[in-house]
Amino acid sequence: MAIDPTRLPRTEMTVRDADWALDDLSGQVHERTAFVGVDLTEATSTGAVFTDCVFTQCRFNAGAHVRTAMTNCVFVGCSFFEVRLEECKLVGSVFEECAFGLVSVVGGDWSFVSLAGADLRKAHISGVRMREADLSGVRAARATLTNVDLSGASLQRADVSGADLRGSDLTSLDPLTVLLKGAVIDTVQAVQIAGALGLSVR
Repeated sequence: MAIDPTRLPRTEMTVRDADWALDDLSGQVHERTAFVGVDLTEATSTGAVFTDCVFTQCRFNAGAHVRTAMTNCVFVGCSFFEVRLEECKLVGSVFEECAFGLVSVVGGDWSFVSLAGADLRKAHISGVRMREADLSGVRAARATLTNVDLSGASLQRADVSGADLRGSDLTSLDPLTVLLKGAVIDTVQAVQIAGALGLSVR
């Protein structure tokens, strides 16, 4: 389903079909830019900044990005296979019809991100702030989602069966609307889920 045009930031310039594969984007700053069909395969960055940008059919595969900010950006039909994002900031960004495979996200702030319906089954996400993120309908069976701040996140219809959830904040999780079978949780989470089900732990 195409993204609602009203959710797209207003862009002022376009980068189309550029070959940025293997490029080092460290320190670059881009604002209100539309990136269309850009190849960022194996690109790297440290401290790059993208604000209010729109990425369409871009390839981020096998890239490595550290402390890079992509805030209030929209990603449509992009691929993120084997990409590593470390301490990156993606506050308010939206992902639509993107492909994720063996993506690794360590640390950083992904609050208010929309990943609704995303296939994160091969994702490894650890130590990330995802407060009030839209994770409704996410397919994350057998994924790793450890020590993630999910406070206020929307998790309706999410599938986290068999996933490793240890250390994550599950206070906003409704066990009646989420597939949890086989998920790995810690003692504190078990008590929280039992309470959400109206059970008394003694």
